[in-house]
Amino acid sequence: MNSARDEITVGDFWRTLGERAIGATVVTADSAEGPRGFLGLSAAHVSADPPRMLVSIDRKTSALDGVLEQRHFAINILPEGQAALASAFGGKGEKPFAPEEWTTLATGAPVFAAALGVFDCEVEQVVDLDGTAVVIGRVRAVRAAGEGEPLVFFRGKFLSD
Repeated sequence: MNSARDEITVGDFWRTLGERAIGATVVTADSAEGPRGFLGLSAAHVSADPPRMLVSIDRKTSALDGVLEQRHFAINILPEGQAALASAFGGKGEKPFAPEEWTTLATGAPVFAAALGVFDCEVEQVVDLDGTAVVIGRVRAVRAAGEGEPLVFFRGKFLSD
């Protein structure tokens, strides 16, 4: 580990960030090639009035194309028992968009039917920072399950499965 005066390494940063338990989310968007998505552990609220959310997306993430092209995204809060789904969206390869498990709300972004909560957003602003797009979206629709437990991500693994 480093002291306050040393350079912070990427490893130190991720190790320290891993000490924060967070609910796992999948961020989705539609695109000309079909639905896209990624494990969105950076999803956070910006304001409640008007309602805004943000996600940080690595420029190499293929889902970013859909977000920028369609100008929308949905943040899906995953329930416990969905670690396999979260892992699939966290890795490379085909994403599991089985039609019976997905729907849409206001913007047309894919919404996971079993999500604990969903923020359906229209892109309002994109800020480019060092290979990352910080995307701020105006929330156009929400849905809350009102019951169930979240899939929690802590120290690099899912806890509730």
